[in-house]
Amino acid sequence: MNRDLVSALATVSLVSSSLAAGCTSDPPPADAFVSDEDAGSVFPDAGIPQPVDAGPPDAFRRSYDVGSFARIPESEAAAGRASCAFGRGAYPWETIGEEHPIGADIPIRHWFVLMQENRSFDHYFGTMPGVEGLPEGGATNPGGDGSPVSTFHQTDYCTEDTHHSWGAGHQQWNEGANDGFVRNNDPNGRRAMGWYDGSDLPFYWDLYRTFAMSDHHHCSLLGPTWVNREYFLSGTSFGMTENDPIPAARLPGDDFIVFNGLERAGVTWRIYHDSLPFVWGPYGAWGTSAPVRRNIRDFSRFFSELESGDVADVTYIDPTWDFSAGVEATDEHPHANIQQGQAWVREIVTRIMASPIWRDSAIILTYDEWGGFYDHVAPPEACSPGDFPPDADPSGDFDRLGFRVPLVVVSPWSRPGYVSDRVTDLSSITRLLETRYLLPAMSGRDANAWPLLDMFDFTTRSFETPPDLEEAVVDSARMDACLATWGS
Repeated sequence: MNRDLVSALATVSLVSSSLAAGCTSDPPPADAFVSDEDAGSVFPDAGIPQPVDAGPPDAFRRSYDVGSFARIPESEAAAGRASCAFGRGAYPWETIGEEHPIGADIPIRHWFVLMQENRSFDHYFGTMPGVEGLPEGGATNPGGDGSPVSTFHQTDYCTEDTHHSWGAGHQQWNEGANDGFVRNNDPNGRRAMGWYDGSDLPFYWDLYRTFAMSDHHHCSLLGPTWVNREYFLSGTSFGMTENDPIPAARLPGDDFIVFNGLERAGVTWRIYHDSLPFVWGPYGAWGTSAPVRRNIRDFSRFFSELESGDVADVTYIDPTWDFSAGVEATDEHPHANIQQGQAWVREIVTRIMASPIWRDSAIILTYDEWGGFYDHVAPPEACSPGDFPPDADPSGDFDRLGFRVPLVVVSPWSRPGYVSDRVTDLSSITRLLETRYLLPAMSGRDANAWPLLDMFDFTTRSFETPPDLEEAVVDSARMDACLATWGS
């Protein structure tokens, strides 16, 4: 879990002890890390991205020249994806049928990607009408004595963490029975069965019902934060199964993270962080190299740069996962107040909607993993990335997704009120960016991933005028209860 980011950063030799403790939010001086010359060897042709103003609404530039290519029918492409026929290096025109747009035919100029922490689909949306939520009457898991423990409406907004390691995830899954949540989290394993609804999360419920959401989006594996976020950025965890830095020897020479491809294609990108940027943890020297740090900015700059039109093509936003933030952390990881994260996300979403670039933008909001909270859908089989076996199971493979997590696509081009039932995972978001900018896949996982295109309707801007959305008030009485239990 990414509360581990702060403590685990202390094990990365390139990161100073003050950063590991979360004492500063700005990147350390360049001489604290590798030289620009050394950084260039791991991140070639890097440079400082130039500001991008709003520009004419249809002035989409072609990313780079990939030469001529032929498209194939979607029936052929879909069969290939279903059989895991595609591998690292596969281009979008080889894996996505001609019935779907790719490259500059996707009229999105600015992407904003937000990934929150540790909530399953049923935990947040299991009682929402019109989705595949909890069974009528709820669901049960056996407790430690074998008696059934039912799902219930959780009234505490700050709860004790639930287990979500590689081992815990596999115990909760239990070969598809999904019956290990309570026993794996005892004592008080009942907390894993709690759910929230629109009375607790009114903005989220309004946002998801208004735009295009998915009820079959999964985290990428039955494991914790770091490895799932690695699939999100790299299409693989390079064999990692826990929250540890990736050994440098496992990283290929190029194209081991989506930012490599974006940079080569001339696509500007930035990471805004509200405490620490995630890439400083697992990606070692690359994450802290000078060329990369030029693209990393403190979140305090985001709104003013957004309003001025100084926006990159692709923007990733990391929440506050500094443990010292306590119940007021914005990442929604227990024991943070769920309404605190909701309010933070609402401000980001509504400010983007009010900005001069809204009509050509898309916001992708999801969660890195299920966090140990119950979901009734068994994780399906998945395409292996094709590089390293799992550290925790050297005779096994990464051939199964994790539990479902929420996903919503917020854009003028979103399909209104749409619920996608296509099976996707975190690498599908990466594949969407690869599809837009005609980048090759980084692994067998993202190569065969569906890139969320059904969630858009590029024939009309249904939300050119942003809708009015519910407020995201942080209930003071509930926050007081959080503080009384957990302190600040």
